[in-house]
Amino acid sequence: MHKFWLIRHALVHPAALANLYGTDDVPICDDTMEAQTGRYAALAARLPRPARIICTPLSRTQATAAALFRAGYPEQVPVIDPAFVEQDFGALQGQPIASFDSREAGERHPFWPIHAAETPPGGESFAHLIARVGAGLEALRGTAEAGGHTIIVSHGGAIRAACAHVLGLTPHQALCLQIDNISLTKLEYNPRGWRVLSVNEHLSTAACQSAATGPVKPATAA
Repeated sequence: MHKFWLIRHALVHPAALANLYGTDDVPICDDTMEAQTGRYAALAARLPRPARIICTPLSRTQATAAALFRAGYPEQVPVIDPAFVEQDFGALQGQPIASFDSREAGERHPFWPIHAAETPPGGESFAHLIARVGAGLEALRGTAEAGGHTIIVSHGGAIRAACAHVLGLTPHQALCLQIDNISLTKLEYNPRGWRVLSVNEHLSTAACQSAATGPVKPATAA
């Protein structure tokens, strides 16, 4: 058995949010990251130790991993794996997100700027993304330590694609999953196959301490 802990990167700089940035290497929002130090501490406390850590070539995933190290997770040099990078929107990258709202019904996904089956010029479709991320997961599984853990700091689209690979979802179905910044999605591979343990977890409070003294007393009626 091996568990995969998928984390979506930190919120990007507001100047980048208005555009379809995809695989563009846009910066994170330092102010938001500083304001959310408590969330990073809670997530760092929740993550398994030891674990190998994977990031993508884009700086926003590596900056998120660095924030987890500052929040108390044991520091290590992450492995850079391009298999888990965001969907490549090709010629559409950099276009204002608002420009996709003018598309008629059926020309875009309700929760994604383009249709699930669309391949942008010079880019990839979401089906291609599922295939790429799925191959990356299987490659990591092939080198996984039994009973161990892998943390992957990735992107919203790629985490949706990972869930699609594990569950056999269609691209349209996968794009209906909500994956927020600094959220946690857990997958497991065991002798019976893949399964999803959780999707889009939010950790805003410190994890319970395992060193608590004694059992919790049952509540009594007033």
